[in-house]
Amino acid sequence: MTRHTIFLASAYSVGRRIAMDFPNIKDEVYDNVYKKIVDKCGSDINLSVHNIPTDNDSWKSVVKHDAYFKDVKLIKDLEEFINLIYMDRDLTGLDVAKYIISLYPCTHLKLEKLTYFCYADYLCNTGKKLFIDKIYAYPLGPVIKSVSKSYKNKKNKQEEDNKTKYNTPVKKMPHESRILASRDGIEKSMSIKKTLTKYASYSPQELVDLTHKENTPWSLSLNRKYYNEINDSLILDYHKNEII
Repeated sequence: MTRHTIFLASAYSVGRRIAMDFPNIKDEVYDNVYKKIVDKCGSDINLSVHNIPTDNDSWKSVVKHDAYFKDVKLIKDLEEFINLIYMDRDLTGLDVAKYIISLYPCTHLKLEKLTYFCYADYLCNTGKKLFIDKIYAYPLGPVIKSVSKSYKNKKNKQEEDNKTKYNTPVKKMPHESRILASRDGIEKSMSIKKTLTKYASYSPQELVDLTHKENTPWSLSLNRKYYNEINDSLILDYHKNEII
């Protein structure tokens, strides 16, 4: 009889669950593996540990015993396993945008603005970045390039593109799980929902009007020849005192 100790996590960077299997693991080895994962990735990671008894030490015997592990990718190297989890600790702007449209279908223009306001609110409330992307000052307002690249309709005119509503082809749960898997995930999810409660009812033009006011981070960063980055210091200075 073999007792399999399985460390299981979701790796959104590869789009599937991953696992490491330790047949008949000793307590000190278990403690060392767990410590290495937590030291690198944090104690709030989405990691579960399963104990499965089978008649041999093969991974096939685990899958045969419990179909729950059928689509799991087995990782044999601990460093690779840890790095795959660690890659999910930081969000991208696109991660946040996908979550937004799973809750509120909206146009590309509105999506850019909502993603920006989610970032600004989180930064003002926590002093931390919501996602790792830089935000740039484009003629129509703050832009996150990964969001623009994914949702801007290049085949149509800009006015038509801004009337096209985008929605996710899958349910909310995978996108919410992606947020929760990140560092301070619960805090980030709550912040995003709070921001959407404040801004989601605004029309795209009303959101444009908010970002285009005098002395906004966008207006202070705008350059007609170059797409300047909107610095966090400008976002903090303006939005922490903003009244909606």
